[in-house]
Amino acid sequence: MTEMTRELIQKCLAEQATGAWSDDSELSAVASQLSRSSRAGSGQVAVASRGLPSRTAIIEMVESIRSVLFPEFFGFPAGSDRVLFQVGMALDHGMRLLREQLNIVLGYHQDQELATRALKEQCVRDISRGFMRNLCRVQSLLETDAQAALSGDPAATSAAEIALCYPGLFAMTNYRLAHELHRLGVPVISRIITEHAHSITGIDIHPGAQIGESFFIDHGTGVVIGETSIIGNRVRLYHGVTLGAKTFQKGEDGALVKGAPRHPIVEDDVVIYAGATVLGRITIGRGSVIGGNVWLTHSVPPGSVVTQGKPLEQHRASDGKI
Repeated sequence: MTEMTRELIQKCLAEQATGAWSDDSELSAVASQLSRSSRAGSGQVAVASRGLPSRTAIIEMVESIRSVLFPEFFGFPAGSDRVLFQVGMALDHGMRLLREQLNIVLGYHQDQELATRALKEQCVRDISRGFMRNLCRVQSLLETDAQAALSGDPAATSAAEIALCYPGLFAMTNYRLAHELHRLGVPVISRIITEHAHSITGIDIHPGAQIGESFFIDHGTGVVIGETSIIGNRVRLYHGVTLGAKTFQKGEDGALVKGAPRHPIVEDDVVIYAGATVLGRITIGRGSVIGGNVWLTHSVPPGSVVTQGKPLEQHRASDGKI
């Protein structure tokens, strides 16, 4: 450390200790401006009236649920006499956290009218129960995803390795949990769940996408799957694949139309290799193979092979029409 650097650090520490870095009036003015709850056009008033969920609590909830979906790999040894008790405790903890966050985002407040409070309490119960009842189905789907990884990757040595190490299964676990909440009408919490996986794995799956069983994302980094994508069974994607929108529909007021179908439909048994970009509401026919770095904006029939320099080559004889 140079003498000049040492003197600068000492000066900064001294100014912080004495409050010389900012006077009280300046701090108060900035704090007042930052804390304004209403800004023109931002929509913050409506959000504030409902409340914002805690990312920390939601991530903790997901980790609790993840442990019960894969109990043999997350602290609950197979054959243990206490496994049912331990799974039950973890599930109870996760569901308590979910109910707390649902109470926040659905606008539960102690000063609300009794009838309104009762209605929202019932809504929280219905959503949390619906979510919990679907966990067995989610577990079954994730087992097919893990098996697809084990069958499709020669580097995979065991189901434990896939559950503990593979970013694709991590992202799919978050997606499948988030998708259930999205279906139950809880968009904000579901987005937090998938964006948490996105931040860790680089795999961006919107919770509104529909994905069938035995889905395998190999390597994973850079994969994007848009909100209205529909993916069939036994589909495999490699890193850098985008299932995106080509255009965005606008209403008469010029605002984007929300929820309009704008992402691809990928039928069963399709493989899409690294770096491919598939855009718009097009259909990739069953059993097709989309090569690496392909840019595709039109539908292809079943059994197609699409590569760079060869727009369409059929596995079997066809009339060449698209």
